[in-house]
Amino acid sequence: MFTRLCGVLMVLAAMACGSARAQDVPKGKAAFTEYVAAQFRREMGGAGVVVKGPLRLAIGGMQANLDRIFGYCSQTVTGCEREISNYVEGIAQATKDRAALPTRETVRVIVRTRQYVAAAWAAMPKDAQKLQPRELAGGLVMLPAIDMPRTIRSATPGDSDVLGISTDELFELGLTNLRAQLKPLMEVATAAKQGQIGHLSSDIYDSSRLALHESWSPLAKAQGGKLIVAVPATNAVLYIGDDAPVAIEAFRLFVKSVWARTANPLSTELLRWTPTRWEVVR
Repeated sequence: MFTRLCGVLMVLAAMACGSARAQDVPKGKAAFTEYVAAQFRREMGGAGVVVKGPLRLAIGGMQANLDRIFGYCSQTVTGCEREISNYVEGIAQATKDRAALPTRETVRVIVRTRQYVAAAWAAMPKDAQKLQPRELAGGLVMLPAIDMPRTIRSATPGDSDVLGISTDELFELGLTNLRAQLKPLMEVATAAKQGQIGHLSSDIYDSSRLALHESWSPLAKAQGGKLIVAVPATNAVLYIGDDAPVAIEAFRLFVKSVWARTANPLSTELLRWTPTRWEVVR
């Protein structure tokens, strides 16, 4: 069983790999923090970058936590420098985007974990306004977000005020824009046969498809009503059409291996599609 998984793993692993080697990146937490701080200073002209402690930087009014990127660089010998560069460019752009006003067209809904939300809130100024996430299933939640040219930032009550809409309307607008952006599921997904794992990894909002519960109905029907889904990365969805215990456990192990390899880890939970909601597979 699952003899065809190697090809899927190679596709997904490619998202986390690059040609740059990590041997020149410091291994210790303190030295790694200084190294990344230097990258930020070069990117931002040296302004407002302060080392607050191992794997903690203050950048303008934001806090940058380097735990994820440090963990990634500790586990791989390729792609580390590229990933640091992408991270630095993204955070630098985010500091600029914070001052940009949202438009109705930029609102989206993203799927993240409760741990992500806690970390994101910790990085915000203490007096910053925060929107409460909405439950999806298990440890996954839905958040309204603002899609900027280089970054995606969590929306705030202030964004609702700027747009002149309520928080409920902000969520609904995000879902509407998400449906308009993403191709219909059955145009990008094919039914997974026994022993196969299907995957989606072509759009940064692929994990947000879980917020569009009704859109998964055709795939579940094509798989005889059996659909188990995972989102190991923010831009990747895996699924199977087999609910036998041995298949589920093999799938669970595979999801964990992808989650451990990706530079954008999300969750290792497995979710079962039902006509009314997602349910955690225990």
